[in-house]
Amino acid sequence: MKNSLHHRHLPALVFALFLGGGRVDAAGAPGPDQDETVIRAAIMKSLPLLTAGARGSMEQRGRCFTCHSQALPIMALGVARSRGFEIDSEELTRQLEFTAAFLHRNREVLSKGKGLGGQVNTAGSALEALAASGWKPDETTAAAAEYLLLWQKNLPHWRPSSQRPPTQSSPFTATYLALLGLRNFGTEDQSTRIAERFERALEWLKASNPKDTEDHVFRLRALRIAGATEAVDVATQELLKRQGADGGWSQLPDLASDPYATATALTALHEAGGLLTGDSAYMKGVRFLLGAQLEDGSWRVATRSKPIQTYFESGYPHGKDQFISITAASWATMALALTLPKTNP
Repeated sequence: MKNSLHHRHLPALVFALFLGGGRVDAAGAPGPDQDETVIRAAIMKSLPLLTAGARGSMEQRGRCFTCHSQALPIMALGVARSRGFEIDSEELTRQLEFTAAFLHRNREVLSKGKGLGGQVNTAGSALEALAASGWKPDETTAAAAEYLLLWQKNLPHWRPSSQRPPTQSSPFTATYLALLGLRNFGTEDQSTRIAERFERALEWLKASNPKDTEDHVFRLRALRIAGATEAVDVATQELLKRQGADGGWSQLPDLASDPYATATALTALHEAGGLLTGDSAYMKGVRFLLGAQLEDGSWRVATRSKPIQTYFESGYPHGKDQFISITAASWATMALALTLPKTNP
């Protein structure tokens, strides 16, 4: 059934208060006090779980960085902090240092265009997390940028190294992460080659046809980075059209709306498409996310990927679904936090 019963997860009184709010101001911040209260409460319940999942993954995986349990929680914690939420700053610092150390250990192979597990998705996600937290360029990030330039250099875009939908199956996601990493950490010496890869990627992005929500989301983000204003406007409208009657987005047309597809769509529409968080479409998506949050503060999304690594418990709930679930929760936390005014730089 396309119309899920996700609203049952949120306490009835709290959700009723939110639905009764009605107005959001043009600047994107919630108007009625109760709207902001509900959103803040949802974020506060999510943050400890994201922190625990990131910590647990780091401890369980030794020296291995993971996109789902390091990069995205780092980004979510950073966005929450910018909106005035108290986070575990020491843990965030540990996660950033862990991420940088992971790239540093692989600096030599990266600089030669040789990869690591997850290839462009891993390198790109690590750089994305560092950039989001204000990490300064250094020799290690330059080596990672060199890898992005050399990897699949004969292609007009970048491709994922495996098929683990939705997060590691789309060439649009891989291309977005590569372009973002090059924009944030490319060096002056690399600038000519970066411009050439941007040009080739942009031509591919304009001519390509996204197939599912993941494609649409990260094509929109990649087009924004590449500076294709007119194409961004079209891509924004195409993504908006995929919103369901329940306010959410589904990963595939024959699946129900879920928190991962919804949160990635919302954040892309706002950050890349320029959609105000006060727009009715955005707020419908917010209501979907609030209704899908479970009592313990988590979001659950069923995995569509076959496991390729030894199973371990990260500390985030939901067993075999924990990795896509913490990914969804990170995006959901960011999507909700973006509705609130910034209080910290």
